[in-house]
Amino acid sequence: MQYVALAAYVVFLGFPLLWMFSTSLKSPQDIGTASLLPSSPTFDNFVDALQRQDLLTAARNSLVVAVATMLLVIVVALPAAYALARFKTRLRTVATGWILVSQVFPVVLVIIPLFLILKQFDLDDRLVGLTIVYIVYSLPFGLWMLQGYVASIPRDIEEAGAIDGAGRLRVLRSIVLPLLVPGIVATAMFTLISSWNEFFFALVLIQSPENSTLPLTLARFVGAEGQVQLGALAASSLLATIPSLIFFALIQRRLTSGLMSGAVKG
Repeated sequence: MQYVALAAYVVFLGFPLLWMFSTSLKSPQDIGTASLLPSSPTFDNFVDALQRQDLLTAARNSLVVAVATMLLVIVVALPAAYALARFKTRLRTVATGWILVSQVFPVVLVIIPLFLILKQFDLDDRLVGLTIVYIVYSLPFGLWMLQGYVASIPRDIEEAGAIDGAGRLRVLRSIVLPLLVPGIVATAMFTLISSWNEFFFALVLIQSPENSTLPLTLARFVGAEGQVQLGALAASSLLATIPSLIFFALIQRRLTSGLMSGAVKG
């Protein structure tokens, strides 16, 4: 019975992706039908998505911004999360308050001042400025996630390494860091996907078509009168989903293997 329920849940999660794939292969005459299988499959929607809307350029821009955001968030959040979890100071209370406030503060209230600040430094309508915004926006969540993983590591493991003669840096590199691999991977995954899919900041800060990210490009398939090019939009959305699926497939094993290898080294 549990396998039937699991299979039904998998079908429930995968059906929207299957329907999107079916729509991307339909001709304009078949899109209005409720049939899952297209009567005459065509790849014209993919050609239209790649050529007319310049989807490859948008994908490159999104990839550059998302990867840069992910790497810099991990580099900054990792030592900060360790200090936040291990050292009980007044700064920890301030940092915790900043994290909580940043997660509940309405983004719409800061978007205009943020745009004016970036414009003053000539960073508006540039991928560098958008990356900085994504880093600041993603850093509190990444710091909170990593802080929880650091706090879950017993202090006794670090003390045992120190008793064996290892210095602070050796303990952090050989004991703590391997144990943090699952947390680093999870934080990297959430940061990359949130930056890859983000729309609101990009909509306000990016105006040039050559600097558009994927979400902005997908929005162009909706006409001025609300008419949606469903076939091309489904093909573009399917292509935009593939990198996230590949990234998750590549790193999902690290969520468990990193924890086991760290425990062995500790």
